[in-house]
Amino acid sequence: MPHESDLVGTTSDPPDIVLASASPWRRAMLSAAGVRCVATESSVDEQAVVGSGPIDTARLRALAKARDVARSHPSALVIGADQVVHLDGETIGKPACDDDWMRRLRAFRGRTHDLSTAVALVEPGRPDELFSVHTRVRFRADATDDELAAYVAHGEARGCAGGYMVEQRGVWLVEAVDGDWTNVVGLPVFELVTRLRARGYRLRPDGMGRRASSTEIL
Repeated sequence: MPHESDLVGTTSDPPDIVLASASPWRRAMLSAAGVRCVATESSVDEQAVVGSGPIDTARLRALAKARDVARSHPSALVIGADQVVHLDGETIGKPACDDDWMRRLRAFRGRTHDLSTAVALVEPGRPDELFSVHTRVRFRADATDDELAAYVAHGEARGCAGGYMVEQRGVWLVEAVDGDWTNVVGLPVFELVTRLRARGYRLRPDGMGRRASSTEIL
């Protein structure tokens, strides 16, 4: 069953923003940014949604998830997102097992790969909006097999695309990030806030980002 969690507090009013994701990282990022919303996992079978390449696939999946959740939240702005890690045109998904995890980390070693997040915004009365943000991630050439094995054994990124987390122990494997850091963490917050601002959202005196009238904009 889909589950919902209020990121900032409980309210009896219908949610203004809904995150179509069960990702705890995305929920935490929006909460930290002062975006009040609930999170609802979509019922979309992501593996059945495949595009012409990694980025197209991410865009199709983000839109499918947002539209699916929007059906149960018809008055809200629904945010759908999908992240892909790709190297040499091949999508690198979540590790299937520890051996698969080691293989992919070895493939990253000493190389730069791409990470793309597609975001869909679905809201009543507006055309669906879809954008994607791309970041380059370079792995350390001196990361040893023992270090890679230790990272796999720790298990922090077992459920992550690409099999690493730059905001935690993955920094021992990653040398540099070229582009939006938040995009690598899970959601391109800078660009998302830009899109929310275009829809009338502003940072309010209570520290929350929500719609405001022209006389209330800071």
